[in-house]
Amino acid sequence: MAQDIRKLFEDDQKLSKERMPQGHEARFLKRLDEALPEAEDNTSGFRFNFMKIAASMVIFLGLAYGAVTFFGDEKPPVKGTNPDGIVTKPSEKEEPEMKSLRDVSPDLKKIEDYYLANINFELSKIKLTPENKELFDSYVERLDELNEEYQLLSKELTEDGPNERTVDALINNLKLRLNLLYRLKEQLKSLNDSEMNPVSS
Repeated sequence: MAQDIRKLFEDDQKLSKERMPQGHEARFLKRLDEALPEAEDNTSGFRFNFMKIAASMVIFLGLAYGAVTFFGDEKPPVKGTNPDGIVTKPSEKEEPEMKSLRDVSPDLKKIEDYYLANINFELSKIKLTPENKELFDSYVERLDELNEEYQLLSKELTEDGPNERTVDALINNLKLRLNLLYRLKEQLKSLNDSEMNPVSS
């Protein structure tokens, strides 16, 4: 059973020195060529499938974005643009919306509404005639001055925020306007009475 190792090496060398059968190399290359294109086709098939999936995802995302853009809620235009979204050149520095007493608290809103309603009511009751026009115009000028002052105070309220001094000044402005209208009404009444009952000399 034991074989001489030298004899095994000699037999092996004889086999390795023999030549390969005729055409063996050609058959090997042919089989190799047949096997490699299949392997290349498999990887190119994988790449092709991957590209199809990627292209489908891109198309899907594009359609989804288009649908959201087309069917989505209309958003208000951005400041500095017109409704079509075109940027416009601002004519002046845009100012924040003016605040008034109604923006500070519900109680101050009631006070402001009370005074403004009474001012408008008293103005609507005044009957303008050629005789009282000059008196009426002088009061209207004073009312305009008070209205401008009220706007300045509202601007201060907007810029600095609510504080006791500004709120008191706004309320006093409304009171002053209403009192001014009461005085105008009294003077118009006395002017009317004097015209109706002229003093005889």
